[in-house]
Amino acid sequence: MRILILTKRQYTNKDLLDDRFGRIREIPLVLSRHGHDVRGLCLSYITKEPELRHDGSVLWESIDAGTFKFIGLGNYIKRAYELAKQADIIIAFSDSFYGIIAYYLSKRNGIPFVFDLMDNFEYFFVAKLPFFKQLFHRAVLKAHAVICVSHGLKQLVSNYNRHETVFVVENAVRTDLFKPLNRSVCRHMFGLPDKATLVGTAGALHPNRGIESLFSAWQMLTRVHPKLHLVLAGPKTADVKIPQDERVHYHGVIPYEKVPFFLNALDVAIVCNSLNAFGRFCFPQKAREIMACNLPIVAAAVPALQGLLSDHPEWLYVPDDPRNLASVLKNRLTDRRTNYGRILTWEDAGKDIENILQKIA
Repeated sequence: MRILILTKRQYTNKDLLDDRFGRIREIPLVLSRHGHDVRGLCLSYITKEPELRHDGSVLWESIDAGTFKFIGLGNYIKRAYELAKQADIIIAFSDSFYGIIAYYLSKRNGIPFVFDLMDNFEYFFVAKLPFFKQLFHRAVLKAHAVICVSHGLKQLVSNYNRHETVFVVENAVRTDLFKPLNRSVCRHMFGLPDKATLVGTAGALHPNRGIESLFSAWQMLTRVHPKLHLVLAGPKTADVKIPQDERVHYHGVIPYEKVPFFLNALDVAIVCNSLNAFGRFCFPQKAREIMACNLPIVAAAVPALQGLLSDHPEWLYVPDDPRNLASVLKNRLTDRRTNYGRILTWEDAGKDIENILQKIA
């Protein structure tokens, strides 16, 4: 098949082409390795020179949105229209805007399109606007297939009265990158104390992810574990106040290829989240990254992770409940089991999406 990918370039605080990160990068790569002709078109909201770049056998074209965005958006839509004429199928990723474009290109060119919902797009600003909200719902209803990142998101899609050809393909992991590594070497890389007990997280340190619960839980635990250190990495908003303590280590935003080393420096890794319109429907990729590193995990009991860790509910904490998080984390410092079973890879996820494409193409 000739597959056209439509997406934005920056997502989850990473750059699709520069950081070579995540679902939007990995799924096209798998499809291209399976013999399909995959072409990607991405729109950069951060100033970038327009370019063509190969990632494996996937050819990506990047268009700059520009200062005022409207000209760049127009250029993007025009180029998408040209590329759609050469495609057998379109996959829209990243947010509602690209699903709307894919729907109209699909209708105009008489080719199927697939809408990949990797988050609850209604949570994002654009899809909350009255006109765009209706267009987004229409794109979901008219897509030839809808792929959801979690079962909770599939249930939400059913509320739009979309019930047929809706599939769940969860986020996976690169096991060539995320794997067990020498703890002492990893700690030395980040200047962390070799003999201390380290707990922490790598990802967005935002209030909507319930990060304050981790800060409070750590402070509670230090009363009985004075040598417990908190290690953090990732972007944070100005209203997030990281505890000021010599046992707290904040490393800012680290390159994606260093995240496995960061995780392997920890004794226990935590996935924070809240039961809001984001947390109820997301599938945190970092959970599988932690599992692939064979690290003890503690995670917020949002629906996707309740399913992922259904055999071990004792590893889950009540979202936004610092006391419960402290209790679960305390137990996990002694219960270091990591019997996760087989870890879902991007190759697995790509095969599932390939099967969906073959059904509708």
